[in-house]
Amino acid sequence: TDRIEYELSVINKMGFADYFLIVQDYVGFAKGAGIPVGPGRGSGAGSIVAYLLGITDIDPIKFDLLFERFLNPERVSMPDIDIDFCYNRRDEVFEYVARKYGKEHVSQIVTFGTLAAKAAIRDCGRTMGLPYGEIDRVAKAVPRELGIILSDAMKSPEFKSQYESSEKIRELIDTAIKLEGMPRNISVHAAGVVITDRPVYEYVPLAVSNSTVVTQFDMDTVAKLGLLKFDFLALRYLTIINDAQTQIKEKHPDFDIEKISLDDKATYELISKGNTAGVFQLESNGIRQMLQNLRPENIDDILAAIALYRPGPMDSIPKFIECRHDPSKVTYFIPELEPILKQTYGCTVYQEQVMSIFRNIAGYTYGHADIVRRAMSKKKADVLEAEREAFIEGAKQNGVDAGKAEKLFDDMSSFANYAFNKSHAAAYALIAYRSAYLKTHYTAEYMAALLTSVLESQSKVAEYIAECAK
Repeated sequence: TDRIEYELSVINKMGFADYFLIVQDYVGFAKGAGIPVGPGRGSGAGSIVAYLLGITDIDPIKFDLLFERFLNPERVSMPDIDIDFCYNRRDEVFEYVARKYGKEHVSQIVTFGTLAAKAAIRDCGRTMGLPYGEIDRVAKAVPRELGIILSDAMKSPEFKSQYESSEKIRELIDTAIKLEGMPRNISVHAAGVVITDRPVYEYVPLAVSNSTVVTQFDMDTVAKLGLLKFDFLALRYLTIINDAQTQIKEKHPDFDIEKISLDDKATYELISKGNTAGVFQLESNGIRQMLQNLRPENIDDILAAIALYRPGPMDSIPKFIECRHDPSKVTYFIPELEPILKQTYGCTVYQEQVMSIFRNIAGYTYGHADIVRRAMSKKKADVLEAEREAFIEGAKQNGVDAGKAEKLFDDMSSFANYAFNKSHAAAYALIAYRSAYLKTHYTAEYMAALLTSVLESQSKVAEYIAECAK
């Protein structure tokens, strides 16, 4: 009761009650219309008010989730409750919102496609009238690295030799470098929707993209202007689970995926064996190997697996697994960390744990801790240095040695760059578990639904048919 009253006081104080009610409205419509809705997504799953309003299906007390990771008075920014809907029926929810609030009050948000390295070369080459073969040769010399920029491509001997091959090619690349990163085309943002009290055009200019009305400002600018932005996301696995459930109900009319036990031994055995092809979030070869070593026994183990299996936290996987199987090897840098890290065997896994360390060790409020956590994740060096002394002083007042406090601060600074949001991990662990449960107990129905969802991908169809044969 105290937590509910606290959350409501923060929500009302910040003037965000209408935001929650609008989200509750369209989520309620979707559920009433039989449109599958995800159990939650992002930090919004940490709100008990969202849970009680039926917006999320994750009990934040059971999963020990922090409301302040989502919303707090010291972080004066708009709330952001992302909702996953069935891949095939998400548009019905958008159409409902447009009907309910009026088409002039609802708009999708623009997104700008920008000129990447190769596209900049090809567009400039065409404009300069260069032969296609020549342009193609230069573009193909750009190294195949995600997000590479042309100035970095110069480090490649092959690309540099192209640059030095002729005056015309040098001019082509120099021009492409100047244009690289500039907007090339507009399209509709995959999920963003803005809803306003007065007609949208009174706040922002509008445009039309593929017969869809969009704001001419992108999602970040829309948010900075103070407009309410909502994300309607499409998640294929919600459709798969729903299609499987529809088939199951033909034989078992009372079956409800939302009421299954989270302690099903056979499901954890399937996961522990790495038989997770076609299981949400647990499908890649790497994470399957990790699951075989970890041998999950409860939903918290799946949460941790999802959070750990990504660049950065991966370094903690061997220690996490070792301590998971042999608790005698669990150690804490200082004793005060035990209550915070006990659940994750002495490893820092979640952003919420970073916030709790700031609160419990240095006496920060959760709101202040979240501001520092955000500064760490965005690598704001000036903000971090300003906090260092405050953290060390606060830790000293709580009996922690100054040298250890400084090392702890540095460790968290590097870790917070890639720490995972526990609220998001909890919501996605639930979808992962549900898909694994269906694969375990209703294999034919689940694999049929899975195959239906990938009919456009021959390689995936072949992969899942082979899984059916196994």
